[in-house]
Amino acid sequence: MKAYWIAHVDITDPEQYLQYTQRAPAAIAAHGGRFLARGGRSEALEGRATPQRSVVIEFDSYEQAVACYRSDAYQEACRHRQGVARAEIIIVEGFEG
Repeated sequence: MKAYWIAHVDITDPEQYLQYTQRAPAAIAAHGGRFLARGGRSEALEGRATPQRSVVIEFDSYEQAVACYRSDAYQEACRHRQGVARAEIIIVEGFEG
């Protein structure tokens, strides 16, 4: 069953954040991840204010999604995000109904 990363990100240093965005996609692709939404227009209809950036990434399985996040390559990319962005990332299993 598919799984999804849902991320909300607020960036404080866009220039340094580029170091993350230049590294993370390769780590995600290596685990079969596919971007479904990446930035773009958004609007908060309920709950917290709209973050600067919302991202949705699809994986073929929950296990792949977790393995990607925990991978050395993705964690190396994350080090470039630390201190220059606040991210909330959840992994949610898809629904087949």
